[in-house]
Amino acid sequence: MRFVVACCLAVLVAGCLAAAPSPQDIADAAPRTGVLRAGAAAGPALAADAFIAADGAVLPLRRWLPPDEPRAAILALHGFNDYSNAFAGAGRAWAAAGIATYAFDQRGFGGAPERGLWAGARQLAGDAADAVHLLRQRHPGIPVYLVGESMGGAVAILAASGRSGAPVPQVDGVILVAPAVWGRATMSVFERVGLWLADLLPAVEWSPNLLPVRISPSDNIPMLRALGADPLVIKRTRADTLNGLVDLMSAALNAAPWLDAPTLLLYGERDEIVPRAPMTRFVRALPARARARQRVALYPQGYHMLLRDLGAATPIADVAAWIGGATAPLPSGADRDAPTRLTGTDRRMTAAALP
Repeated sequence: MRFVVACCLAVLVAGCLAAAPSPQDIADAAPRTGVLRAGAAAGPALAADAFIAADGAVLPLRRWLPPDEPRAAILALHGFNDYSNAFAGAGRAWAAAGIATYAFDQRGFGGAPERGLWAGARQLAGDAADAVHLLRQRHPGIPVYLVGESMGGAVAILAASGRSGAPVPQVDGVILVAPAVWGRATMSVFERVGLWLADLLPAVEWSPNLLPVRISPSDNIPMLRALGADPLVIKRTRADTLNGLVDLMSAALNAAPWLDAPTLLLYGERDEIVPRAPMTRFVRALPARARARQRVALYPQGYHMLLRDLGAATPIADVAAWIGGATAPLPSGADRDAPTRLTGTDRRMTAAALP
């Protein structure tokens, strides 16, 4: 994600993309309303393999269930250009720990309608709130948690903080895995100019394979190769979708003071996608009134894709432990003095004091 924005200007200047979309490009990119829809009266509902949203959009659903009655349930939101299968490994591990995990392809991603088009933060947050409500109906009497990875973390922040304009999901806790909080306020002039230029050609698509620079989202190379071969993982990104993502990240960063829910935030010190500076700013801005209900975990060997890294078993187990007892220290010790190690200061610093 960081690479996407940082290289946007370079891509445009280098002429790696078409100078302007053709009429066929525009026709292909037009919103495909009615694709994979069950009818507006059908939702919201949970089917065996789909979450039917309030407007009838059918969003593919995956679930990993324990053999017996679960002790908790998770709704998991995937990252940018990814889809619900992102939680396959974590979902199986959480199922073994007695936790049911549900994940759906968010609009515009995976096998969901309007693939490659940006649905908007309010729509994404509203879908999450509806899905949480359905999980509460399906699993009455047990706690329900909202897990968000990267872009999904930004959606979870907006949803749980009430800053999206959509109904607030009634969750027992929020788990943020390398949340995408790299907003415009923390970007360089170069990056902001690149986004502005990209916005001039909204339907133009780009691919990171056009550039020689590479980053490492994970140390799990076989997993990354499998993602590269997976047809449901989006490989080329529209400029307006990129700008929508940055708007979402900016809103999530600004929503930190309103995030009162019990929260576990996981971040890897080797994360090359979401920079440390905006993550630090986000953690500093979390409300002091909720400090006793919130936990930060910092993984020295962790990359951006913490739940799929070679060391994924550690944060996955930490999540299960936190769900089992949010006040106890994490088994890995990753939460020991983590806010201070991340921010270099007391977390009580207010947003007004931020750079």
